[in-house]
Amino acid sequence: MSGPVSGAAGARPLHGTFKQKLAWMTVLVSTGALVVAGTAFMSYHLLASRRAIARNLAVQAETIGLNSVSALVFDDERSAEESLAALRADRNIVTAAIYGTEGNLFAAYAARPEDEDGIDRVISARQEDTVRFQRRTADAFRTIVTDGKRRGTVHLVYSLNELFADLAGYLGITIVVIGVSILTARFAASRLQRTFSEPVARLAAAAEVVSRTKDYTVRVEATSSTDEFGMFIDTFNEMLAQIQAREREVEAGQSQVQQLNEELEQRVLQRTAELDATNKELEAFTYSVSHDLRAPLRRIDGFANLLGDKCQSNLPDEGRHFLARIREGTQQMGQLIDDLLNLARLGRKDVSIRTTDLSPIVSRVADALSRDSNGRVIDWRLQPLPTVACDPALIEVVFTNLLSNAVKYTKNREQTTIEVGAIQDDGGFPVFFVRDNGVGFSMKYAHKLFGPFQRLHRAEDFEGTGIGLATVQRIIHKHKGAVWAESDVDAGASFYFTIDAQPGAGARQTLSKGETR
Repeated sequence: MSGPVSGAAGARPLHGTFKQKLAWMTVLVSTGALVVAGTAFMSYHLLASRRAIARNLAVQAETIGLNSVSALVFDDERSAEESLAALRADRNIVTAAIYGTEGNLFAAYAARPEDEDGIDRVISARQEDTVRFQRRTADAFRTIVTDGKRRGTVHLVYSLNELFADLAGYLGITIVVIGVSILTARFAASRLQRTFSEPVARLAAAAEVVSRTKDYTVRVEATSSTDEFGMFIDTFNEMLAQIQAREREVEAGQSQVQQLNEELEQRVLQRTAELDATNKELEAFTYSVSHDLRAPLRRIDGFANLLGDKCQSNLPDEGRHFLARIREGTQQMGQLIDDLLNLARLGRKDVSIRTTDLSPIVSRVADALSRDSNGRVIDWRLQPLPTVACDPALIEVVFTNLLSNAVKYTKNREQTTIEVGAIQDDGGFPVFFVRDNGVGFSMKYAHKLFGPFQRLHRAEDFEGTGIGLATVQRIIHKHKGAVWAESDVDAGASFYFTIDAQPGAGARQTLSKGETR
């Protein structure tokens, strides 16, 4: 018996990609949060500093204006310059100026001699009180008013270099914090990813081994966790154990059939009866196996759905994709089991023969398919069909499968044409046909057409389980008839069947020439 699968052997793409994405997701989320927080902090600091600078400039300009009233009234430039010289205490003041009522320069101050050239000699006599932020400076204008009369204007130029230096310092601190946080998040992610990626990697490794080797003795190494991952692994192991048990039963059944066949060769007189009993036993066994497979499939689908609901916010997009693929696979296998059960039931069903008019059956099936065709326009060409002795319920299944196939394989046609009719072969027996203008198939694969699970087109192009035509063949054989098909690639397909008789050579020749179109 194979040991438990531990590690990521056989699932390297899933293991590497899932771990890396989980680690990068942790790093990117933490880094993004820090970047947003740092940006918000620096933006707030910038706005708060600008407001503080604006208030400070307004207060200083107001103070300078009050101290310069008498100088303006008595035209004392020296006194005004002394008032402006007090601004040396604020190293961020680049220049300051007092203007008269006409906007002419009255007194000025410059922190450095080279800054004197930047002082305006004349400003607007109607300059309003304001604070304007330039690229590297802030300009503050303040009107000097006494006794309701305008006496002049104060103009201050403030350097923003100190503010930008503060912002550069904060930016450096933010970058250091982000760097340290990235290292911390990477370390934390390497620890956290073991919790999420390793169980998935072990499941993927076991699934690949089982798929490649068909060895159902493989088991996934259990985890000590009791969360959804632990339950999922336990369910997967239980599913493999049940499949292994069923495989042993199948092997035992095959051995029993072989032994019965050997005995039948020695007992010719009992061959027919014993062969019939063996076939019934195999059909019952198939039914039992298919029926018992439902429980683990429901469990896998249920726990996968539970995992998606409980851990939706904690899983990356790829993880949710993998869960969706698991559920899609279990649902597809469930459909296969249903079709297999229906096929098995046909083997045990007795045929109830009575005289039946086939035209209403075909019309009913065509109407149902038209309603379910999502608005497609289908040109149904339904010829009158003869009345025959058959089981009407089973023959309705035949027409349902054949017409459903015709609808399915013509879905890419702009104009869909489906024809149903009947002719007589050389012996006078009716030969029924269903013809379409769909994608068709190559006749070199026609021998696979009626085998269970045999498909001549890709599953992603045309849905289905490959059971429909096998069901048609089994029903027709129960009616002692025959079924066959004629087609060519991209030239449509024609399916023919008989009831109670084999078609003669004349019918085959006539149909192959297309004279019944």
